[in-house]
Amino acid sequence: MTQKDMSEICKKLLKNDFFFCWVAMDPFSQLILIISVTSFFTFQWLFHRVSPWLSVRISPGFLGLSDKQKVEWNSRTVSTFHALLVGIFCLYILFFDDAVNEDPVWGDPTLVKTNVAITTGYLISDLLLIFYYWKAIGDKFFVVHHLAALYAYYYVLGQGMLPYFANFRLLAEFSTPCVNQRWFFEVLGYPKSSRPNMANGVAMAVVFFLVRIGVMPVYYSRMYAVYGTEAFYLVPWGGRVAWICSSICLDIMNIMWMHKIARGCYKVLRSAQRSKAGAPQENGKMD
Repeated sequence: MTQKDMSEICKKLLKNDFFFCWVAMDPFSQLILIISVTSFFTFQWLFHRVSPWLSVRISPGFLGLSDKQKVEWNSRTVSTFHALLVGIFCLYILFFDDAVNEDPVWGDPTLVKTNVAITTGYLISDLLLIFYYWKAIGDKFFVVHHLAALYAYYYVLGQGMLPYFANFRLLAEFSTPCVNQRWFFEVLGYPKSSRPNMANGVAMAVVFFLVRIGVMPVYYSRMYAVYGTEAFYLVPWGGRVAWICSSICLDIMNIMWMHKIARGCYKVLRSAQRSKAGAPQENGKMD
């Protein structure tokens, strides 16, 4: 048997396996898979086509960036769009999805699965871009973060468990636009003491605190409320590890980041206040 024959057999087996898996899936699972795949290709299209086209028209400084900076610019543009999309969807679920709010472990995960499917497509797309443009945007931390998130989302998409907690975690995406905007200002040469940079810095500190630190008591109080219940023990061991351990690790990092952001924001505001206080008045005298 030739290598070509072996290749053809493998292709047929893969096609047959995919066909049987597809037929075995229920209609909603098929829809979720379609959403994930569509999300993947949409974010690839946004990165390669939409972001460069839009950036040139919104910010002429984009043309003066290096190739590596343009790659990161497009990556952050797509990241901002994803954060706003899933963040708004997340808020809607949090306020209006009674089934998930009443049963945070096994409530009807229809809307949450849809939101997580969008994020799954984005994460796989972003991983592909990170590996392909490693010299420009390669980061081991983001690889670990994305893989850990995909591992946790497997339990949400595959088994429909922990929808409330999976959705609640997506609130953190609201801090992403400000973080990205800080990089945009930096690469465009805005001084740290400029008003747009300062306004964004304050907004970043406030939003980061609200969606990552301030919500911790709510999140862990719900976790404590279901701990030890029958619903809790129905979650497999792997699901509990993905839920509890990842939550604690992420929040430790969030506290560390919040400390750095708060210190940076304080330093910038203080230096701006000193500059303003030391500026000469119209009569040439100092305040």
